[in-house]
Amino acid sequence: MEKDFEKLKSAIMSIASETFRFQSVFERVIGKLDIDEQKKYGSQYAWFSKKVNKALDDAGMHMINLEGQVYDPGMMVAPLNLEDFETNDVLFIEKMIEPIIMEEDTVLKEGTVILGRVK
Repeated sequence: MEKDFEKLKSAIMSIASETFRFQSVFERVIGKLDIDEQKKYGSQYAWFSKKVNKALDDAGMHMINLEGQVYDPGMMVAPLNLEDFETNDVLFIEKMIEPIIMEEDTVLKEGTVILGRVK
């Protein structure tokens, strides 16, 4: 029974991560449409996103997006491009590739990020 619960939890986290990634692709694509279609498809995606977040909430989980925040090495994220910077550079999270997924105060899944240099 515990194994089934863990599999279910893992499946929910996977759906949440893929939804998060799909959002940025979808936003780029609808940005190429005319304004009326942008509104139509944007509201459909908002409805879908709301349903996914409600399902996460019902499961006691939530996603965290740290885009735009100053990067701290203690954050629960794996930077893909950390080696591109000097030790004394002040960095920020330019793009979240995958969100942090939490259950109450426990990190279930570390996020993945691309860093940028604060200018």
